[in-house]
Amino acid sequence: MKIILTGSLGNISQPLAKALAAKGHTVTVISSNADRKDAIEALGAQAAIGSLRDLNFLIRTFTGADIVYLMEPTEPGRFRDKTYDPYESVRGLVTVYKTAVEQTGVKKIVHLSSIGAHTDQGVGLLRFHHMAETILRSLPAEVAIKFMRPVGFYGNLLMNIDTIKTLSKGFIGAVMALQYYGLGGLLSGKRGVIVANYGGDTINLLVSPIDIAAVIAEEMEKPFEGRSFRYIASEEPTCSEVARILGEAIGKPYLKWGKISDKMLRNAMLKQGMGEMLADGLVEMGAAGRSGKLYEDYFKHRPVLGQTKLSTYAPVFAEAYRNSK
Repeated sequence: MKIILTGSLGNISQPLAKALAAKGHTVTVISSNADRKDAIEALGAQAAIGSLRDLNFLIRTFTGADIVYLMEPTEPGRFRDKTYDPYESVRGLVTVYKTAVEQTGVKKIVHLSSIGAHTDQGVGLLRFHHMAETILRSLPAEVAIKFMRPVGFYGNLLMNIDTIKTLSKGFIGAVMALQYYGLGGLLSGKRGVIVANYGGDTINLLVSPIDIAAVIAEEMEKPFEGRSFRYIASEEPTCSEVARILGEAIGKPYLKWGKISDKMLRNAMLKQGMGEMLADGLVEMGAAGRSGKLYEDYFKHRPVLGQTKLSTYAPVFAEAYRNSK
């Protein structure tokens, strides 16, 4: 099959491209960075260099495709832009995707969505995934779509390294670590503490991008029909269990995951220059995890867990911890 992948050489797209090429599929990886062309081709794929927001480029690239894999990349360079509207940014991109699919006659889509996409109420920033799914669901009925809904990535935990390492005589103010599916750290004390507006025994579902890529590759080779979704997770630990496993890996077995108020977290992010819309979305997202609202649909459609456990990922975290300044 001819398969088009968005996501460049990201944590999911890279192993996905390699796996699909190894199965004999013709894979094209879209990237905005021409310097990645050689690395893409080394995976056995073809490179298409251009912008995801360029409709004419997407039409040229999507034409003749059997399956298109769509995802919405984050824009970390804009997190301190107070005019940044993450919801409108996603709406604009997915609208371009929809138009490109309509004009090229693509009939099969795999879309990287997220946990929280089941609703647009009370899940904070993650409601943009619900928005994206809704736009794609408005495509003609003959376009079959599989929505992949992974939980929080293991790699997001790396955002806590700086705060774990920081020494302080008390609460040092606002040190915010932004993660795609969660929030990490405010640090207090010499031993290192991960703190968010959820913690302790709160469930903190996690997944490896390797397991996500494996599920997507599997779904691409299965029959497509109508609209479906599938949750993807590797582990279902609590925040305290995450802290214990990571703490043992970095030689800090006393590492804890504490909790602060929504107001304190919001103020911390605003002091770091984040716009109110993004800060409010992140606070509400953390609160949804704390209350369990974020996970309610997941547990109604609980998946078989992937093979890459947190204990497997912990050495990667530990190496990054040791190498960080």
